[in-house]
Amino acid sequence: MPVSALPVLARTLAVTLEELMGEPATKVQKRISALKLARHKEKISQLPRTQQPFVMRMLDTVLAQQGRQRWVKPWCQPASRTAS
Repeated sequence: MPVSALPVLARTLAVTLEELMGEPATKVQKRISALKLARHKEKISQLPRTQQPFVMRMLDTVLAQQGRQRWVKPWCQPASRTAS
């Protein structure tokens, strides 16, 4: 992948170039992330009450999956299939 494609990839993934390269986020980047989170929270709160539980269930599901992926022991993961 050419280096010139990295900014486009970072924008597509909604991450900074530093995060894409594996560097820790700075305080400014963390503040920006907190502001984005606050904006999303506000938008969710403006949804009709009937749609809010759906969004919360989706978030809970994604966060639970992320937590399982992070803490799954190697021997608990399904064996990868190999071509015979």
